[in-house]
Amino acid sequence: MMAEYKNYYFLGIGGIGMSAIARYFNNAGYSVSGYDRTPSPLTARLEQEGISIHYEDRPDLIPQDVESTFVIYTPAIPADLEEFKTVFAKGYNVCKRSRALGEIARKQKCLAVSGTHGKTTTSTLLAHILTEGGKGCNAFLGGISKNYDTNLLLSKEPVLVAEADEFDRSFLQLFPEIAVITATDADHLDIYKDHSHVIEAFGEFASQINESGAVIIKKGVTVPREGIKARVYSYSYDQPCDFYASDIVPVEGGYFDFTVNSPMGRIEHCRVGVPGWVNVENAIAASACALLHGIEPEALRKALASFRGVKRRFDIHVNTPKVAYVDDYAHHPNEIKAAISSIRNIFAGRRICGIFQPHLYTRTRDFADEFAEALSGLDELIMLPIYPARELPIEGVNAEMVFDKVTISDKHLVSKEQLLDTIKSLDIDCLVTIGAGDIERFINPIEEYLNTIC
Repeated sequence: MMAEYKNYYFLGIGGIGMSAIARYFNNAGYSVSGYDRTPSPLTARLEQEGISIHYEDRPDLIPQDVESTFVIYTPAIPADLEEFKTVFAKGYNVCKRSRALGEIARKQKCLAVSGTHGKTTTSTLLAHILTEGGKGCNAFLGGISKNYDTNLLLSKEPVLVAEADEFDRSFLQLFPEIAVITATDADHLDIYKDHSHVIEAFGEFASQINESGAVIIKKGVTVPREGIKARVYSYSYDQPCDFYASDIVPVEGGYFDFTVNSPMGRIEHCRVGVPGWVNVENAIAASACALLHGIEPEALRKALASFRGVKRRFDIHVNTPKVAYVDDYAHHPNEIKAAISSIRNIFAGRRICGIFQPHLYTRTRDFADEFAEALSGLDELIMLPIYPARELPIEGVNAEMVFDKVTISDKHLVSKEQLLDTIKSLDIDCLVTIGAGDIERFINPIEEYLNTIC
């Protein structure tokens, strides 16, 4: 269906998932262009690759040849955007990002990683294992791989690794051969209304795998089993099940030496190339999928060791005896708890100051108590206003409703304009930026400042 067109136009081209699909069509030789609200490092890279992007709502800049143009949009685009209204009014062929990815994936053997957290690192690691240790793969990633400096991998091998996003039920457009489910926590309640509907959607996703395939579910995670035709496996960090780690030995720098246990046997002395116990758990999930796909044990071991991680996923920018700085995309309370736990493990005994930017009014409203509990695990907190993303303000919902419930005494509520001066006024030991919004724009200025004091 989509291959019939000469032009591919993207509404919200700067999103991480949208940009990967734009790159896919650009690499295939089609004319690719798009709109986004604001320039970013990612849109700059797309423009360097020859993709035309504009940042004003300009319907006149949409390719005028309706019959030869296919439009792909993200659900984050506001319904009142003039360009959005124009493509429907003029009869362009239009689809959501998730449907476009689903159509690309349908022509290949799809290995999908889903879950309310952990899916970006796990899918990127899986893609790296297949690229480094196998015949290669195509991969549409939810972050920028530090091994390849991109969110899109291309290969002649008809295997596709996809991050299966539960937002807007996008993952129901995928029909994978093998799938991983890392977590089914309550999230996106603006879409699902309650936790039971989140779990129900993951059950529907699992039921879309055919009987010759496999679904790998984290031990203890609730997924309805009725309707699942595929073989079901479990994985865990260290609890015995189908796939788990044992003989876990901490080594310097927050890394671990461990054995991968699987139905195919034991792979001893594995080590992930990025620190943190959470990455051992992610490695078990990715290894399970890779082994079921047919990767050889020795190739798996080597690929795990050469993995360099994902930008903004437990990303260590500064690591000196005087100052450390970690950046993490965590935007759900459980993710924040895991990030703080890993930081305390790696930087034992150090005073942790966290900068948190809440993401979405609905998520802040729905999990205010849980956010406050997670952030109370810090030694010091700097709280920024809510990043609204696709949402309009909700009366009475603001950063203060979390901030006031945080139990630690050293806490500061500041604007983005005040952030750098606030950091400079504090005695920083170990700093972490947390959030999924535009907090990433502060990473370089923070790193530059901390390098002057370490």
